[in-house]
Amino acid sequence: MDLVVGVDAGGTASNAVVATTSGTVVGRGRSGPGNPLTAGAGNAAAAVAAAVRSALGGHSPASVRAATLGIAGPASASQFTPALAALGVTGPVAVVGDVVTAFAAGSPAASGAVLIAGTGAIAAAVHADAVVRTADGLGWLLGDEGSGRWLGLQAVRVAVRNWSAPLAGQIAARAGVSSADEMVYWAQALPWDEIGALAPLVCEAARAGDGHASAIVAEAVTHLVQTLDDLGTPGPVVLGGGLLACDTPVRDGVLATLRARGQNPRTSHDPAAGAAWLAARPLTSLLPSTLHEALLGRP
Repeated sequence: MDLVVGVDAGGTASNAVVATTSGTVVGRGRSGPGNPLTAGAGNAAAAVAAAVRSALGGHSPASVRAATLGIAGPASASQFTPALAALGVTGPVAVVGDVVTAFAAGSPAASGAVLIAGTGAIAAAVHADAVVRTADGLGWLLGDEGSGRWLGLQAVRVAVRNWSAPLAGQIAARAGVSSADEMVYWAQALPWDEIGALAPLVCEAARAGDGHASAIVAEAVTHLVQTLDDLGTPGPVVLGGGLLACDTPVRDGVLATLRARGQNPRTSHDPAAGAAWLAARPLTSLLPSTLHEALLGRP
């Protein structure tokens, strides 16, 4: 049985999918962070290998014809090939950006746009399995507008200016502070993970009708749609990242705006399977769209 491996590796976790070249998923695995920039090259390679080992289960690594790794941040195949070879995976290894695998997980098209909002936010034009142009993705200081970290930061800003508001109380409880001054000191320490972790709280409050949270979400939607517009790319649009691929009010707002324009965005639910699709595509007689449906289901 000829197999392929697809991996989605980021700063939080590495997810692996093992599938046949005809599009049947035979195993999944998960391990630690696989971003060489944040985890270190050796740790990232070890995490990716562990995820692949788990996904292989009882299948022979020698059956793997090819592997495609979607990596967040700069990376090269040479950083991962030795660790995979140690498992017995000797097929060619390709590394692409996680933006490419996010697009592949939502559409079999040769080109189009992907809008991602998770911890950060970016829109990218993808053509022939490569990113040809981006908008935003500039990091928390200069951009990432509408991202999870942006939502959290806006919530902290609203809280210190509206200390008696219900949202401020929720933010204060999460931060472990009891006054606006303490919130300022807490924020000055730049606890970015904690600030980003406030995004679900903002989304929940917006769902419950909180006026401040709803305004933050509406502004996030405006920023994200503008980022996509700045890209100016024709073709299908794929939505990815926790804020846009999951059930959130940010996703609702972006979908409503784009559908009002006559667009029908697709969703990137499984970038690891998207990576497996990229790996299997040259190895099968199936049409790319047929293989995509087998691996990822109907859009």
